[in-house]
Amino acid sequence: MSRLPVIVGFGGISSAGRGSFHHAYRRMVISQLDPSTANETYLGLATLMGYLTAKAGKFFDQNGSECPVDQIKEKFGSEILANTCLRKIDDQLLDVDNVPVNKKVSFKGKDQQAIQLTINKKQLPVSIPDDWEIKELNTRQVEVTIQGGLECLVPDFKKSLVQSAGQLPTGFNPGKTYPSNHHPRGLQLAVNGASDAIRSMGIDWNIIKDTIRPDEIGVYAGSSMGQLDQFGGGGFLRAPTAGIRTSSKQIAFHFSQMVADFINAYILGSVGFTGGQAGACATTMYSLNAAVSDIQSGKRRVAIVGAAEAPVNYEVIEGYRSMTALAEDSQILDLDRNLGRKTPDHRSACRPFAPNCGFTLAESAQFFVLFDEALALELGATVYGSVGSIFINADGYKKSISAPGFGNYLTLSQSLGSAESFFGIDRVRNRSFVHAHGTGTPQNRTTESHALNEVAKSFGINQWPVAAIKCYVGHSIGAAAGDQLNAALGTWKYGIIPGINTMNEVARDVENSHIKLSQKHLNIGADNVDMAFINTKGFGGNNATGMIISPDYTLQMMKKKYGEKALADYRKKNEQVNRQSMAYDQSVIKGDFKAIYHFGENVLGGNDFSIEDQSMKIPGFDKPIDLKMPSIYPDMKL
Repeated sequence: MSRLPVIVGFGGISSAGRGSFHHAYRRMVISQLDPSTANETYLGLATLMGYLTAKAGKFFDQNGSECPVDQIKEKFGSEILANTCLRKIDDQLLDVDNVPVNKKVSFKGKDQQAIQLTINKKQLPVSIPDDWEIKELNTRQVEVTIQGGLECLVPDFKKSLVQSAGQLPTGFNPGKTYPSNHHPRGLQLAVNGASDAIRSMGIDWNIIKDTIRPDEIGVYAGSSMGQLDQFGGGGFLRAPTAGIRTSSKQIAFHFSQMVADFINAYILGSVGFTGGQAGACATTMYSLNAAVSDIQSGKRRVAIVGAAEAPVNYEVIEGYRSMTALAEDSQILDLDRNLGRKTPDHRSACRPFAPNCGFTLAESAQFFVLFDEALALELGATVYGSVGSIFINADGYKKSISAPGFGNYLTLSQSLGSAESFFGIDRVRNRSFVHAHGTGTPQNRTTESHALNEVAKSFGINQWPVAAIKCYVGHSIGAAAGDQLNAALGTWKYGIIPGINTMNEVARDVENSHIKLSQKHLNIGADNVDMAFINTKGFGGNNATGMIISPDYTLQMMKKKYGEKALADYRKKNEQVNRQSMAYDQSVIKGDFKAIYHFGENVLGGNDFSIEDQSMKIPGFDKPIDLKMPSIYPDMKL
């Protein structure tokens, strides 16, 4: 009998703020929240961004003046909104008006004369060009006479043609939450995001470790592009040509699976499964699929799933821009030429399903904790939803590796078919919505809208609600599906499907006879939707669609399997868990956030275990690993 993968914790960090307890989602729909919830959202962002500091239950601004909670919106609201979500790239991340580059310059002597230079011997190249004459001046210096011309690279600056991105809220530095020691920004995001998700459970990790076997834990996490700043891949690739030293850590830190490795080694101390699956912009869904399969089969009982991506650097921007994939400032201005704008509106750079010109890069880390349903009941874990099914399909033969293809029609159709077999067609038609990939490119708006519309039509769905949250947070590549899933969980809490706020009109080439694309937020009610479909697409033909089940329906499923008494016992346990999780949330709202980071603690060696009675006992874990393995192929055993 298959086990149900239940979402019992989630968290992260994106341009909209902290992922846990729906804070990032709340930033997207803040205009629709009740005053108390909106004020708490402003407060959480104000402390995260450094506008306020908590002391003795009160909040003080940077000048030491007290700021009552009900005045935060008035004092800092406009700044908070302006410095979150999509916006012009902050100088501290990348000075887009003065990007350091090298420019090739050719020198020639005046009147065809030779060029003479005095340099240190150590600066001489190993291979002396044929047209160089070297004269020793002293023990340290030489005179170089160059008969021909001289070509060299001169440090220069240029203005980036793309200046918008989804960046972490201004003022928040993920490396300050733990001893980051030259970690790439992507790994800093991973440590912060995974810590947030794990603490959001309200269940001490040691309790989980004592309840299950060590090999029943899995971490399914990574990134699509690896770590690309100076401390990772970008550093060791640039070092030889820039004339600087390559660090011994750069290549190791660059690996995409290092996200999972950091979580295991420094947060969980896990000895279970570790790894992730790369699926371009569908990476999170690929990893989630692997985790779900392992939980359903009983191989794992706990899974940490997610991705961290930090692609907002000039090299990556230029790479995607050269593909004509990104929204350039000049193109954004062209779209708004009828509005009389003199400067581009960076906040509306991403325009899914509207007249648009390209996607907008973003950084994000989103993580989810999954239990099987029996463990969720046993520990009283809060149920935020469950994963019903995930379908992954390729495109077949392709004309262009980056172009969308046929596979997404398959993933969407199979997901809805799976939902129909489980929920019945009426619930699929009337109690579901979809989070579109919605990148904001001309190709995506036509291909994805056609896929969504045709599949909706084939299942008899009219006005299928569509969310496309990249208009708020941008495109975080491997973490993008995590942004979508995080927002879907928010809808079940607050009953709002975020509107596509940058869409002034639906583009003429968008198919929308059976889907609902709304600029305004859709207040559907928290109890009026049973399932959400997370649709993702990636370069190369990586298509994935997941069907996520609401928390209320998940609890009904668990009640049917285990009975009313088991659920009543669960609710009693959950009361304490909720108190602990809310205590964590309130502490972070007040600015008390430190990432989990156990460097060098309880390190296991080759002698730190014992094997007896076909089981292995490992320090730090209450239960042993069972070494009695069933035959893999019993029907073929010789």
